[in-house]
Amino acid sequence: CFLSYSLCSAGRSRKSAQDPDSGINSLQNYQLNKNPSFTLAVKESPDGKKQVELVLEKSLDREEESSHQLILTALDGGDPVRSGTAKVRIKITDANDNPPVFTEQIYKVSLRENLPKGSLVFQVKASDKDEGLNGHISYFFDSIPENTRKLFHLDPENGEITNTAILDFEEKNEYTMELEARDGGGLTDHCKVHIEILDENDNAPEVTILSESSPFPEDSPPGTVIVLIKALDPDAGQNGELSCSIQHNLPFKIISSS
Repeated sequence: CFLSYSLCSAGRSRKSAQDPDSGINSLQNYQLNKNPSFTLAVKESPDGKKQVELVLEKSLDREEESSHQLILTALDGGDPVRSGTAKVRIKITDANDNPPVFTEQIYKVSLRENLPKGSLVFQVKASDKDEGLNGHISYFFDSIPENTRKLFHLDPENGEITNTAILDFEEKNEYTMELEARDGGGLTDHCKVHIEILDENDNAPEVTILSESSPFPEDSPPGTVIVLIKALDPDAGQNGELSCSIQHNLPFKIISSS
């Protein structure tokens, strides 16, 4: 027996064999090696010749198995039985059936203020099981306030976020932005990046004279308020805590009040 085959409609491949013998010694049957994805459908043409179709039994997943190797056997009815075989290699082409997926749905980042301009803030990462264009991922800002967009840049190819300006804790101490990962076939995934700005001790205390008694009478009783002073430090936490003092050996003292 001699085997040949040709492709037909989607999900089917038509095969045929030739046997120069006649009668019972001619082609009688086909067999396919056991596999879960394909079966044979044998049909007889009007002239009595047998043709076989390779039929897809279940959906194929390239990500699980990218190709299938089948063995098709044609059998005659002689004694002894003679056969011919053909190897059928089926390559599964990729379909865009997998969306990109971020490694996290919410990324949390802590940064010191005064980070130099152009520094790497964070890198988001998404993966896609598809191949080629269907697996190529680009990154975009999806929802971000305009004032935040002016402070950060997102590289569409590698997902790196860098700062385009100096971050100041005293102006704003947190930012939230939404990002989109999009593959070449248009499928998407989304995530959020929450950036917390940490305070640096970059502000000196400010002292303001609110009121003063001038001139000051020499017979003023002890405890008389001479000067009312306000001290303020815009830094946070311990960086913003103040203590006031005056030089020693003076007949004055500072009393703190809230």
